Amino acid sequence: MQWTDTANPATFHKVVDCQWACPAHTPVPEYIRLIAQGRHDEAYWVNWVSNVFPGVLGRTCDRPCEPACRRGRVEEKQAAKPEPVAICRLKRVAADSKTDEFRAMLPKPAARNGKRVACVGAGPASLAVARDLALAGYAVTVFDGEAKPGGFIRTQIPRFRLPERVIDEECGYILGLGVAWRPGQRVDSMKALLAEGYDAVFVGCGAPRGRDLNLPGRDATRAQVHIGIAWLSSVSFGHVTAVQPRVVVLGGGNTAMDCCRSARRLGARSVTVAVRSGYAQMKASPWEKEDAEHEGIPILDFHVPLAFEHAEGRLTGMRFRKAQTGEEVVIPCDEVLIAVGQENAFPWIERDAGIVFGDDGLPVLDKASFQSTLPHVFFGGDAAFGPKNIITAVAHGHEAAVSIDRLLHGEPVTQRPPPHVNLVSQKMGIHEWSYDNAISLDLRSKVPWAAAAEALASIKVEVELGFDAATALKEAQRCLNCDVQTVFAPKLCIECDACVDICPMDCITFTDDGPGLRERLNAPALNADQDVYVAGGLKTGRVMAKDEDVCLHCGLCAERCPTGAWDMQKFMLVTAKAGAACRDHATRKEVA
Repeated sequence: MQWTDTANPATFHKVVDCQWACPAHTPVPEYIRLIAQGRHDEAYWVNWVSNVFPGVLGRTCDRPCEPACRRGRVEEKQAAKPEPVAICRLKRVAADSKTDEFRAMLPKPAARNGKRVACVGAGPASLAVARDLALAGYAVTVFDGEAKPGGFIRTQIPRFRLPERVIDEECGYILGLGVAWRPGQRVDSMKALLAEGYDAVFVGCGAPRGRDLNLPGRDATRAQVHIGIAWLSSVSFGHVTAVQPRVVVLGGGNTAMDCCRSARRLGARSVTVAVRSGYAQMKASPWEKEDAEHEGIPILDFHVPLAFEHAEGRLTGMRFRKAQTGEEVVIPCDEVLIAVGQENAFPWIERDAGIVFGDDGLPVLDKASFQSTLPHVFFGGDAAFGPKNIITAVAHGHEAAVSIDRLLHGEPVTQRPPPHVNLVSQKMGIHEWSYDNAISLDLRSKVPWAAAAEALASIKVEVELGFDAATALKEAQRCLNCDVQTVFAPKLCIECDACVDICPMDCITFTDDGPGLRERLNAPALNADQDVYVAGGLKTGRVMAKDEDVCLHCGLCAERCPTGAWDMQKFMLVTAKAGAACRDHATRKEVA
């Protein structure tokens, strides 16, 4: 069997499940430890480097890190429903608890290098590009049709989930790096923009068009039926301040959840969500569905919309077919919000500008570099591959910025720079580590909410109040420090089996090399998505095999080992950002 290559950065990165799952590869355990130590400025900094919008994401992220969290796999003994660490809400703790001194930590942009880059749209992807390139010395200009930056973060996420002050603050950090901000300047011609002589253009204009439902009665009820994302924008800007008494929301994604909860706050007596799919198959995050139901909003699954019922020019109800029974039902309503998906729209990009589009209406891109068929034009965020989420848009922005930087330094954009990686022993003494390795048995902490009467009375009252200091500390201590790796030195091992005896998860086995290793471990390694750490070179010819899937990183193996063959080493991986570190030749002079 092939032994594990511990020199490969992916080997230990994959063990840090939360960081591996995060599109921006945020070093989650690192910032959680800093929060536990009360070092909130530094915790925010770790986030800011990776994901750009810690305060925004700490409230609104889709949290791909949390389903991946090891805690949710190893907690069966403590809870009927194992739950991950509240990673997202701890990010908010860092954002809310940082001091004004954080501003002194913000880096200064490098000297201008003479290159100009235009960003179309001021959403998370464009702003991530702008931040990374501004720091690297580029003159970046961001164009947007709105008066303030943020894109769909500002226009489509309700204020009861994300206060405007948080958006202003974190967008301000980016514009404060010398980024030229062009509000109210919607780009309506790619050819005209290219004629302005920019060295590169990044398109991050999102997926601005909401899908409609052309069902019977749609034209007759046009005044009472609205496209969800456009309606949310109108609410955000104060153009819509009230709704009709009975509202039906069509769709099962996060936008539908925002629509129904907003309608509830704008005065609707009755709000109902109807979705074609089953409840479990809805695209909305589980917590988004739970929040809506917590506020008394029913979600009716397997309801296929058939028609808009109307009388004398007024909407009276929505007719559905129940997919499981074939029965037709009418839900009385005075207003309908359609939130069944979003589409991309690029009417401002001339089809003879040199950018090829596919049959799906999306630009043809290199998936690694985000480069279009016009070499100096790049796409990212929802504009690249369709609607996703904020953290994915940020990750796109980082990669596109690297590509732009490499292109303008004459280097291949499809080659990606390696991450910065190191391993540092945490040994402080014979049986003492520099981190707290005690395993907390506490269950996941609940985020407190504002009182229902107050929260539902206003569209601007933030519902979640965030963790206080004591709860944040308690939750941070649930983290298993998965980035503190168990590193094995075969030459020091005397095969005494002390580590095998003490391991609480039975995840270490000394056995003969050969096939079927997963099944021959003391506790079979059942999760094929996580590797088994295999080390050879032992004196008996056997191998050490450790199931990385369920290891608690408790350090007991290293504490018990009489020869120091096991060590606990903190693994840090930071992806390369635009600038000298992302280039093949850091000393290369600027390309003319």
